[in-house]
Amino acid sequence: MRKLGILVGCCVLTLGSTPGPLLPLTTEAPAQQLTAEVPAKVAPEPSYPDIASNDELTPRLNGPRIVGTTPGREFIYRIPATGAPPLTYTVANLPAGLTFDATTGIIRGRVLREGTTPVSITIRNRHGVARATLRIVAGRNQLALTPPLGWNSWNVWGTTVSDEKVRAAAEALEKTGLAACGYRYVCIDDGWQGRRAPDGTMQPNERFPDLKALGDFLHAKGFLFGIYTSPGPFTCGRYVGSWRHEEADARLYAQWGVDYLKHDWCSYEGIARQKTPEVLQRPYAVMRAALDKTERDIVYAICQYGLGEVWTWARNPAIGGNLWRTTGDIEDTWESVSTIGFQHSPLARFAGPGGWNDPDMLVVGVVGWGSGTRPTRLTPDEQMTHVTLWALLAAPLILGCDVTQLNEFTRRLLTNPEVIAIDQDELGMAATRRAAAGDGTEVWARPLVDGRLAVGLFNRSEEMRTVLARWSDLGLTGRRTVRDVWQRRDVGVFDQVFAALVPPHGTRLIVIGPPRPMPRRSLPSP
Repeated sequence: MRKLGILVGCCVLTLGSTPGPLLPLTTEAPAQQLTAEVPAKVAPEPSYPDIASNDELTPRLNGPRIVGTTPGREFIYRIPATGAPPLTYTVANLPAGLTFDATTGIIRGRVLREGTTPVSITIRNRHGVARATLRIVAGRNQLALTPPLGWNSWNVWGTTVSDEKVRAAAEALEKTGLAACGYRYVCIDDGWQGRRAPDGTMQPNERFPDLKALGDFLHAKGFLFGIYTSPGPFTCGRYVGSWRHEEADARLYAQWGVDYLKHDWCSYEGIARQKTPEVLQRPYAVMRAALDKTERDIVYAICQYGLGEVWTWARNPAIGGNLWRTTGDIEDTWESVSTIGFQHSPLARFAGPGGWNDPDMLVVGVVGWGSGTRPTRLTPDEQMTHVTLWALLAAPLILGCDVTQLNEFTRRLLTNPEVIAIDQDELGMAATRRAAAGDGTEVWARPLVDGRLAVGLFNRSEEMRTVLARWSDLGLTGRRTVRDVWQRRDVGVFDQVFAALVPPHGTRLIVIGPPRPMPRRSLPSP
């Protein structure tokens, strides 16, 4: 969305433009068109009215199993673990330069040498033990090996964001268990900027008295600190941008301890009169060069709404993007979420460890964009489809809601460890559309590192539908175990097809396991 003189979402619209997502310029082969007829003797699994609770007493390690850093630069990692407190942590085989605080569960320091280190982590409480291996990869360009998980201020606070609201969000991430599930980036969007000092140094406004202190507060809790700017002279909210001050701003961000930078096109629209590839890429290359001159790892989020097929060039070394917005701003409507999400199949091949397609933030829970908070306009089924599709797409899961006002449904929606594990799967292969029927049903799938297949069954229609996951569409054969991810239960063993009843605008998310041998028939006694 571009400039019109009024704010819509986190960008400014131009005259003649139409609010809504930009359609990808890349094409894909059409998915196989199917009928919705259920094969004989295949009973569709029923739809369920609720999703599973995620409050096990036994310990569990969540989040990614791989994380990257640059040798010699600050590294902060809060081990995401759930279970009844108190939890006892044991960490073995840390790379040289890192230390572990068993009280907070935070690994911190500076890795001294390049290489991959398998770190053994054990979590205990009175109910049991959980063990896992976290691989710490030290080297150049090893950030965002899985999609970022975290919170951003825009969709709830807009330009009314403040130091107090950011601190409250961080504390809520802890209290609600979201931090324990792996949400670790806390990002200030537009609205923190004040004026530049006579020497050009950027000054925060009165709502942010000390951004260095805010960064220290977040780091002490094991969170990573995100901030926002624009390559143009102004941000979307008409605050001061970074145009012609990129190096000074990058140095300042590093001094504040910033770990994530969202660089939003906004007023650069007025500078880029022609939308040639070179013009579209130039401002992001300038900030990339500025970030490279700092001695800090900063995840680079490119936000320019899919212009010039950004997914084809955002990972070029001169740009070095770790994620890139693929569409215009999302809104909390079914039309917006479905249009944005379901257009990503042809973009899947551009995503992978270190760089991710970004279909924008999650609009579940309580939102508001700075004009007063309210519940999302998405129904519960639409919210489940939203999170399911983003996880299958290997998209960043950046919460846009007021995390201080989570109801039980939203908390369960955002803390399901199996959904998060699909999003954070280290293979990093985004889902593609495998089948689509004329009745509005679709099947999407992505392979997982352990050999299983994550499959989404979607109903985009206005009626209850039976959705078929046929093995022939998924490249599978034989008898296989199916697990319902939202219910967190094994459904059974199926052969050639899995069928499910799915409500309007709803979804079923399943994981299909490896082939199962046929059961042996007992021979009659002689």
